[in-house]
Amino acid sequence: MTTSPDHVDSREDLAAFVRSLRRSHAEDGTSWENADLPSFLDALAAWMDDADGWYRNTDRELPPGGDWAFFARALLAATTYE
Repeated sequence: MTTSPDHVDSREDLAAFVRSLRRSHAEDGTSWENADLPSFLDALAAWMDDADGWYRNTDRELPPGGDWAFFARALLAATTYE
C-alpha cells in the first residue's frame, strides 16, 4: 500500500513515497489506470494542469511557491541517473 502524500514533508519522505509507488506497481501494476510510462507521464502532466481543480474539489489550497524546478530536475535526472 502506498503511503499518503499528505505525510510527505521532506525530500527523504518524497523519495520514500516514490519507492512505495514503485513497489505498488511491481506488486500489482495491472491495477493502475496508467501502468506504462507514457500513460503515467501523460496523466502526471494532465493532473498538474488541473491541480487547482483537484485542490478545490477536495477543499484544499494549492500550495503557493512550491519548488517546481526541483521536481522537474528530479524527473529529468531520472532519465540518466543510475
